[in-house]
Amino acid sequence: MQLTDFDRYPNLVAMFLDRARERGARPMLAAKHGGAWHATNWTTVADQVCLLARSLRAIGLRDGDRVALVSENRPEWCIADLAIMAAGLITVPTYTTNTERDHHHILENSGARAIIVSTAKLAQPLLAAALRTPNVEHVIGIEPLRQMQSGALTFHQWQALLTGDAAIARAEVEARVAGIARDDLACIIYTSGTGGAPRGVRQHHGAILRNVDGAAHVLGEDFGWGDEVFLSFLPLSHAYEHSAGQFLPIGMGGCIHYAEGLEKLASNIEEVRPTLMVVVPRLFEVLRTRIMKQVEKQGRFPTLLMGKALALTARRAAGRARLTDRLLDLALEITLRPKIRQRFGGRMKALVAGGAPLNPEVGQFFEAMGLMLLQGYGQTEAGPVISVNRPRAGVRMDTVGPPLRKVEVRIAEDGEILVRGELVMHGYWQAEVETLRTIRDGWLHTGDIGHIDSAGRIVITDRKKDMIVNDKGDNVSPQKIEGMLTLQPEIAQAMVSGDKRPYIVGLIVPDAEWALDWARGAGEHFDLTALQDLPAFRAAIRAAVDRVNADVSVIEKVRQFAFADEPFAIGNEELTPSMKIRRHKIRERYAARIDALYRG
Repeated sequence: MQLTDFDRYPNLVAMFLDRARERGARPMLAAKHGGAWHATNWTTVADQVCLLARSLRAIGLRDGDRVALVSENRPEWCIADLAIMAAGLITVPTYTTNTERDHHHILENSGARAIIVSTAKLAQPLLAAALRTPNVEHVIGIEPLRQMQSGALTFHQWQALLTGDAAIARAEVEARVAGIARDDLACIIYTSGTGGAPRGVRQHHGAILRNVDGAAHVLGEDFGWGDEVFLSFLPLSHAYEHSAGQFLPIGMGGCIHYAEGLEKLASNIEEVRPTLMVVVPRLFEVLRTRIMKQVEKQGRFPTLLMGKALALTARRAAGRARLTDRLLDLALEITLRPKIRQRFGGRMKALVAGGAPLNPEVGQFFEAMGLMLLQGYGQTEAGPVISVNRPRAGVRMDTVGPPLRKVEVRIAEDGEILVRGELVMHGYWQAEVETLRTIRDGWLHTGDIGHIDSAGRIVITDRKKDMIVNDKGDNVSPQKIEGMLTLQPEIAQAMVSGDKRPYIVGLIVPDAEWALDWARGAGEHFDLTALQDLPAFRAAIRAAVDRVNADVSVIEKVRQFAFADEPFAIGNEELTPSMKIRRHKIRERYAARIDALYRG
């Protein structure tokens, strides 16, 4: 396909309908049922979008009404999202992991009049919240729902709303979307709440279209643009997957496959053989550990090859390549790398990491294994993609690449990264004061600290609000130290503290697989909680922390550490759905334990 000028589209629905006319009977959305992948073509998806949009208007929803969408990743998510916008309404994507309290906050704050929910299980906390929110009137179940005895809620079944004359529905949608402009609100995406209650980010059609345009040009210019296959894994309620994992494939005329979940992700990748995939750094950290262990189990020679691949990549990154490296590179292309690529389907053009900082060592590992890993940068308030590494600009794993085209970036006097352009949100929903604090003179104040290198690539050093300032006034980057800690095989997760304190302390979650091996070697029963009381186990973790301490400055050293009671997880609200740690939640839970580290 030819690169498209996405500036010609007035809104996201117009872009979708244009692609649907071009792609016709080609597959667009695919999911696995009964052990096999089943795809729905572009024409059928377009018909369903238009029929659902017509039905949303028929039940009484009007221009600008908000519709909450609660579903796991599946074809109906995309159809519902497009239909809401095609009906002149506003999508409010909501995480499937939300509690009743979370749902109530979002339903009440957004003023949603309707809900689309996939399953009865997901509907339970959602409907409990809806009954406490007087503005909610309609509930649409993608799968059959038990209708509650409530005069406040009217229930509708998905299939019943997809009936009628598709041609008439299409004509009505095309007439309606002709009046929707790029500046008009497309969705309200609530931030994942790493620092408090989620805020609704007002993303307009132009913001997401600007992301699609910038990302599509990077992919088209650097990799070539053909019949792309995407595997959707991250929650579609997250801005990163919503723009890069849904609307980018739509803009590129690609086919989206929906992964069955984390436990089946590896097999799904081998089955689908995607050409492009967007992921978060935490997934790469997990995959790196697994690949290293699998290679080591294959014996001495594969382990030797992996070591040489890592050394070669490190020399290149440091600008110290040897003449013999070309021969070594060729040998690795014949031996080690094809096997690794095959685990990723064998035709992966690029894996794009975003949503959180990527440790450069993790990026270099995948580069050494022969996979193109590009780190991107952004936030929900910017569509969300601001920049991405690209081969033609020179990929450096310690940067997040140059800004997308038609995006302005500058560095404030205090080092904060500022962004301007169509991708910047119009503000927070019903939060004018916070909007004025975040957007000043047209510039989005990202809250991230960094600089721009000589090649025009953005380098991020930390979050402005996460920065630790010790009792002597020194600034310490927690993300840097945490990233180094979790690269140690003994440590799965870590959070460091030290604001207004004399030194840095850490909260550690040991790696379960490593702990199991340690217990076997020590002749101990495997009980992770009991192991943490053993001096020898603690000494092994201490050794891992000291390895990190050897590579950081005096003020960055982790002087004391304690163990967390359990892994940081989405279920205990200590991880966001995009797998970033929620510092305020962890600090609240472990405040006494952290304080005790300064008294010991």
